[in-house]
Amino acid sequence: MGIRYLHTMVRVKDLDKSLEFYKLLGLKERRRSENEKGRFTLVFLCPPEQDDGTADVELTYNWDGDEGLPSDSRHFGHLAYTVPDIYEMCQTLMDAGVTINRPPRDGHMAFVRSPDNVSIELLQQGDAKPPQEPWASMENTGHW
Repeated sequence: MGIRYLHTMVRVKDLDKSLEFYKLLGLKERRRSENEKGRFTLVFLCPPEQDDGTADVELTYNWDGDEGLPSDSRHFGHLAYTVPDIYEMCQTLMDAGVTINRPPRDGHMAFVRSPDNVSIELLQQGDAKPPQEPWASMENTGHW
């Protein structure tokens, strides 16, 4: 057997807030591990249709904080997910207070950030949707 993908690890500062965000995206908790000795919690999340461990995001929460660790977790790039309706997903996120950094003006792609500054790319499943307001004229906010 050759190399195979396991998961993407993201260090989080507030586990509850991060779980709430990823669940808004539609991910579910697949498993959790508490490590008393190392003083950390690992939570593995996945899309409901991919609960076989092939598309996990591992949230790592250090109980004593992240002092001394890099403050910008963007060094790995971003997480990417396809969604059935990009407009509906962006509206759900926006209604929950999430900033849409790169709106889906093209009906195909959007970017948001998690509470821990992780860039998330959202891609429309299949063909792009026709441009529609308010997305078509919405400006970028911040960076991703």
